[in-house]
Amino acid sequence: TTLSRSALPEPAPLALLPVVLRWRWYLLGLLGNPDADLGRGEPRGLENVLDQSFLVINKDCVLSFLSQCREVIQNSKEVLSLLQEKNPTFKPVLAIIQAGDDNLMQEINQNLAEEAGLNITHICLPPDSSEAEIIDEILKINEDTRVHGLALQISENSFSNKVLNALKPEKDVDGVTDINLGRLVRGDAHECYVSPVARAVIELLEKSGVNLDGKKMLVIGAHGSLEAALQCLFQRRGSMTMSSQWKTPQLQSKLHEADIVVLGSPKPEEIPLSWIQPGTTVLNCSHDFLSGKLGCGSLGVHFNGLIAEDDVSLLAAALRIQNMVSSGRRWLREQQHTRWRLHCLKLQPLSPVPSDLEISRAQTPKAVEVLAKEIGLLADEIEIYGKSKAKVRLSLLERLKDQADGKYVLVAGITPTPLGEGKSTVTVGLVQALTAHLNINSFACLRQPSQGPTFGVKGGAAGGGYAQVIPMEEFNLHLTGDIHAITAANNLLAAAIDTRILHENTQTDKKLGINKTDPNALTEEEIGKFARLNIDPSTITWQRVLDTNDRFLRKITIGQAPTEKGYSRQAQFDIAVASEIMAVLALTDSLVDMKERLGRMVVASDKNGQPVTAEDLGVTGALTVLMKDAIKPNLMQTLEGTPVFVHAGPFANIAHGNSSVLADKIALKLVGEEGFVVTEAGFGADIGMEKFFNIKCRASGLVPNAVVLVATVRALKMHGGGPGVSLLLPSSKHTFLKISLSLKTSLNEYRCKTTNVFITRTDTRAEIDLVCELAKRAGAFDAVPCYHWSIGGKGSVELARAVRDAANKGSRFRFLYDVQLPIVEKIRTIAQAVYGARDIELSPEAQSKIDRYTQQGFGNLPICMAKTHLSLSHQPDKKGVPRDFILPISDVRASIGAGFIYPLVGTMSTMPGLPTRPCFYDIDLDTETEQVKGLF
Repeated sequence: TTLSRSALPEPAPLALLPVVLRWRWYLLGLLGNPDADLGRGEPRGLENVLDQSFLVINKDCVLSFLSQCREVIQNSKEVLSLLQEKNPTFKPVLAIIQAGDDNLMQEINQNLAEEAGLNITHICLPPDSSEAEIIDEILKINEDTRVHGLALQISENSFSNKVLNALKPEKDVDGVTDINLGRLVRGDAHECYVSPVARAVIELLEKSGVNLDGKKMLVIGAHGSLEAALQCLFQRRGSMTMSSQWKTPQLQSKLHEADIVVLGSPKPEEIPLSWIQPGTTVLNCSHDFLSGKLGCGSLGVHFNGLIAEDDVSLLAAALRIQNMVSSGRRWLREQQHTRWRLHCLKLQPLSPVPSDLEISRAQTPKAVEVLAKEIGLLADEIEIYGKSKAKVRLSLLERLKDQADGKYVLVAGITPTPLGEGKSTVTVGLVQALTAHLNINSFACLRQPSQGPTFGVKGGAAGGGYAQVIPMEEFNLHLTGDIHAITAANNLLAAAIDTRILHENTQTDKKLGINKTDPNALTEEEIGKFARLNIDPSTITWQRVLDTNDRFLRKITIGQAPTEKGYSRQAQFDIAVASEIMAVLALTDSLVDMKERLGRMVVASDKNGQPVTAEDLGVTGALTVLMKDAIKPNLMQTLEGTPVFVHAGPFANIAHGNSSVLADKIALKLVGEEGFVVTEAGFGADIGMEKFFNIKCRASGLVPNAVVLVATVRALKMHGGGPGVSLLLPSSKHTFLKISLSLKTSLNEYRCKTTNVFITRTDTRAEIDLVCELAKRAGAFDAVPCYHWSIGGKGSVELARAVRDAANKGSRFRFLYDVQLPIVEKIRTIAQAVYGARDIELSPEAQSKIDRYTQQGFGNLPICMAKTHLSLSHQPDKKGVPRDFILPISDVRASIGAGFIYPLVGTMSTMPGLPTRPCFYDIDLDTETEQVKGLF
C-alpha cells in the first residue's frame, strides 16, 4: 500500500509532504525489489520481513506522526501570534549555516518556518569549508541582532567543540553548546535549549505508548551533545542508560539487554540486525539530521510500529522551530524593562578630599564593553574607543522603539559664580545615589566640555570630588573627537562660502561648468540664474570656529594674500561649541534629520535678499560625512560605575546649552519605565533651563517629570551683596542680603520641584538650614542638602528619594511662549518673564535682521538668547535680582538648521578670552608615566 495526498489530515503542513513522499518512494522500492538488502547480510522479500515483524508500516502510524508534527508547529504559531499582539513588527529569524547541498532539508526547514510564521535564512558554504571558515560565519551571526536563532547543518566531522561552542548560547536553538548542556544536566531545562533531536526521540516514544520507566536504553554511535542530552532526558523518565560505540566488543551483549536502542550514527554493514532482540524499539537519529542528510536507505525500525529516521528528523525540525519561538520570546523579554545587574564600583572617600584628578586616577573603571552589556546594549550597538569610552549606534532606538520611556529629570542651577555651582557634580552624584545605592536604573546625560574653559578659567566639566565621570582626563580632553569633527565641518562650509564668492567674481558663467542636456539653448540670464549664487558678502553670518579661547580672533580680515585677487572682507572666529553645527548635533533625532538640518543652514543672503544655504553651496553631503560618527552618543561611567552619556557641548550663554536629544532618548529607553534619566542644562536657570524647555523640549517632544535646582551658599552670598568669588579667596562670611529674592526668582521661573543645596566645606549648618527653608517657602517640592562631592552617591541618597517622589507627582509643563508670535514679541516675553526686564531695545542692525528673517519665512522659530550667565541682566556685575532695566539686543542671527533665532544681548561675545592666569599654567604631562597633571 502507498500513501496518497488524500490520506493526510487536513489541513496538512506543506513541509511534511516531502517526507510522506519519501515513505511512498521507500515502499515502492521494497515492492519493486522483493530481494532488497535490509542490512541483515542476506536477501529477504518483503513478505518475509513482515512475517518476522521487523517492519510494520500502516497509514495510521504515519498520520499520527504527521499530526504530532503539526501540533508542534501549530503551538509555535499560536505562541508567536500572542507575542506579536504586543509587538506587531516582531518576526523571529532563524539562520542555518549549511556546508554542502541538501535541497530537501532546506525545503523542509523553509516550509516549517513559513507555517509557524518565522523567517529563515540559509548561509550556504562549500562542503569542504574549514573549521575557521565555519566559525567565522558563526561569529557574524552571533553579532547580528536581526537573527534570534542559529543552527548548523554541517558534516559530522566538522562538529568540533570549538565550532559548537562558538555559538552564542542564547541563539543555540539546537542545544549543542556546553552552557546549554550544563543547564540541562543541572535540571534547569527552562533556562536552556534542549536538543530537538533528543526531544523528538522522547516524544515519539511516548506518543507511541512506550513506557520509559525502568527500561534499559542503549545509545550507539552518538557523540558529544546528542549523547549527553539523550542520556539526561531518558534518566529523568526513569530509564537506565547505557552508551556504546559501534566497535565496542560488548556491543552484542548490550544489544541483547536493551529495551530501547537509539542509533546516533549510521549502522556499519558488518553489524547484523540479528543482534537486536525481537520486541526492541529501535530509533535512528544519527547526526545526519544536523548535517541535513535524510538518507532513505537508513535503518529505522520499530518492532511493534514505526519510528524511523525520517520521523525523528522531521519532528526534530519542528521542535527546533518551537525552540526558535522560545528564543524570540526571551529576546523580547530582554528588550523590556529589567533592573540592571550592574556591578557598581566601591568608593573609599578620603578626608580632606583630594584633587579631582587624584580621585579619578585612584578608581579603576570597568571595561566599557562590560558596562554596555550590563545596561542592555548589544555587542553590535557599540563602537569601542580605547578601554573606557564607546560610541552607541542609533540602531538601538529602532530595537527599543516599543520600550516605555523612563522618568526625565533636569538639573539646572541658580545664577552662578564664575567658577560654576556644581550642576554636573549634582547630576553625577544623583545618578550614583539612584543606581549604586537605591538600585534604580539611571543614566546621566552630560555635555562634552569645550577646551576653551578647560584651559581657561573654569576648568573641566566632569563633575568633581567623589561625584565625577571617569577617566576625567579623557572626558575633558578630546573625548572621541566630536568637537573636532564639528570644527572641521564648520570650517569646510566657511571655506566653501568664500571660495564660491571668489570664483563667481573672477570667472565668467561659462567657466563655471553647466551640466545640462543643451547648454547652448540657455540665455545669458538663464545661465546666470543657473550658475551663480550671487552671495552678498555683507550678509554672511557663517563664521569660522576654533575650540580655544582666543580674544584676538574676535575680528579679523581674510583674503589678504595676492592669490585671492583683492577679495578680502572682515570676519571673525567663534568658539567651536557656538557653531550652529553643534546645535544641530544636539537637537537632531536621526542621521536623516541631521543631513536635512545641515542642508537647511542659512549662511548668507543673495543680492536679492533670498537666503543662501549649505545645500545651495553643494556641501551638505560632505558635512554629513564629517559628522557621521559624531552623531553617536559617547558612553562613559561615573566613579561608582553607573552609566553616563556625554554628547554635544553647546554653551548656554552663547548657544542653547544642553546635551543631545539623541543621548536623552536612548537613555530613556535603556533605563526602562521605572528608571531615571538625569540631564543637565548649562549655567543658570535663566538661560540653560529656559532653553531646555522652549528649544530642546520642542525639538524632542519630551517633557521633564521633575527639575532639580542647584543652589550654593557661595553663590547666594555673592548675589546677596557679598564680594566676588575667586579660586584664590575663601568663601565669604557676608550676611545674607537678598537670598530669599534670588532663590525665589529661580524657583518661580518654572516652579522647580526639588531644590538641591550643594554643600561646600565652609558652609555652616545654620546657612544650610536657612537656604532649605527659603526654598520650600518659595514653592519647592523639597529642599535637600547634598554631600556627594565629599562622599559620593551615598551623600545624595536623600536627594534621590526626593527626586523619585517628585517625579511621580505628575508634571504640568507648558511652553513660555507661542512660536507663532512675532520675533520681537518672543524676545520681549523672555526678557520680561525670565530676566525681569522692563522692556527690550533693538539696535538698527538687529531690527534689520529681524525684518529680513521674517520676510524669508523664519519668524516662527523659537528664540535662543546669547546673554551673560553671571547676571539675570545683560551686565555681569549686576548681581541679585535687578529690576526695571532695558535689555539691549545688539544683533540677531538665524540658526535655521538648528531651528532657532539667535539674538545677542548687549556686548555678548561668541569667542571667549583667556583670563590673567589661565588654567593652562597648571597643566602638564609626566613624560615618564604619560599621565596628565593639573587638570581640575
